[in-house]
Amino acid sequence: MKSGKVLIVDDDAEIRTVLTEYLGSHDYDAVAVDSGAAMRAALQASVPDVVLLDLALPGEDGLSLARYLRERHSVGIIMITGASDTVDRIIGLEVGADDYIGKPFDPRELRARIRSVMRRLQPAAAGAGRAANPRLAIGRCTLDVAARQLFDRDGTEVTLTAMEFDLLKAFLDHPNQVLSRDRLLTLTRNREWEPFDRSIDIRITRLRRKIEEEPETPRAIRTVRGAGYMYVPAPPAPNRAGRDDGV
Repeated sequence: MKSGKVLIVDDDAEIRTVLTEYLGSHDYDAVAVDSGAAMRAALQASVPDVVLLDLALPGEDGLSLARYLRERHSVGIIMITGASDTVDRIIGLEVGADDYIGKPFDPRELRARIRSVMRRLQPAAAGAGRAANPRLAIGRCTLDVAARQLFDRDGTEVTLTAMEFDLLKAFLDHPNQVLSRDRLLTLTRNREWEPFDRSIDIRITRLRRKIEEEPETPRAIRTVRGAGYMYVPAPPAPNRAGRDDGV
């Protein structure tokens, strides 16, 4: 039984060969291509579970391709970056990458990150604690926990990365509680990141753009200065049928 399908997009032939052979030896169905055009052709043949995407591709770079992937496919995206590409890593997270790893890297660490992203992409077990009310309101949206899908108020699906889903679920499970960055990393099972890494802040900013009426003045996911973040549920709408005001 295959561990999953991985698409490697890197212009370095040696890296493509090493990763294809290494992942193949661990029961992954690994396909490697060298450009954005080849990536699109591979996607037409079969959509993978995870895409390993080199940031510094010639021509159409990894950031453009990450944006393309996130807009069209529900796949995990792991950016492969150079050691000095800090700014580009941040931009990669902003456009929807699930994780990143810097060159040079140990293939075993990469495999661990692939497993982590794939676990977070798997649908929640049917009926796991939310069966009676699978859609939960958060901001202007509703989250279908079982299907791991977010919907705007008009029913349009809003694209979520695996990490963004994990963050939303962590907030929904801990309403009105201040959650530090370190606590959020624990709840989302991303302990490989540092507590003061900007990754959490970037994810929160992206989530606010998706669920808040006014992302610049968030009401659902609030910043608690010096402490972390807190999810504040909206107050229930007044029950007009049950009014008892003498009218």
